Amino acid sequence: MSRTVLITGCNRGLGLEFAYQYARDGWQVHACARDLVHAEALQALEARFPEQISLHTLDVNKDGQIKALDRVLDNTTIDLLINNAGYYGPRGVAFGSLERELWRQVLETNTLSPMILTQALYPRIAASELKTVAFISSKVGSIVDNTSGGGYYYRSSKTALNQAVRSLSIDLSGAGVKVVALHPGWVQTDMGGDNALINAEESVTALRALLADVSPEQSGSFINYDGGTIPW
Repeated sequence: MSRTVLITGCNRGLGLEFAYQYARDGWQVHACARDLVHAEALQALEARFPEQISLHTLDVNKDGQIKALDRVLDNTTIDLLINNAGYYGPRGVAFGSLERELWRQVLETNTLSPMILTQALYPRIAASELKTVAFISSKVGSIVDNTSGGGYYYRSSKTALNQAVRSLSIDLSGAGVKVVALHPGWVQTDMGGDNALINAEESVTALRALLADVSPEQSGSFINYDGGTIPW
């Protein structure tokens, strides 16, 4: 029986690699990107796997597009939802230069939107066989791990996301839905930069192995791509 995965932020990086690997392995992939017109690599992937991949325009910050996606999915169930779309925001912003609107944009994309999307698609997830929701978080959201300061916008957005994931795991446990926050490692993407330690293929391969095996007991955990648990 074919599994179904829906992935946000598929135009490049981790999202694109997730779409490729799941399509290659025979999953039905619903790949979402904010701007499909300029997502050439994603379009090429769809052409390579036309039976496996369906493309959807989705700006996760726009409720109207979330509702439109839900309508287009019709009677599709979703075994695995991967909330991957993210936004770092302006880099190098120090205390004294914080701006309310810029901070709000990062929180909107990284914290509010994945929760609102999960809420909208929840009936499809609960009706599936695997019932799994993954949120791509970041180790920089760990309060224990923060020994260098800075990164106010991005750090706080991921810390808040982790708290929301924890609550969600408790609230959905009765329905058998498993919810995890994942740190993908320091990855060679547009966000991670060229000096990062691993590439997207390595990260996604490891994350997929985790997601294939995630247990109800792990629901609500903050998990590193290597399988270790990251302190909150």
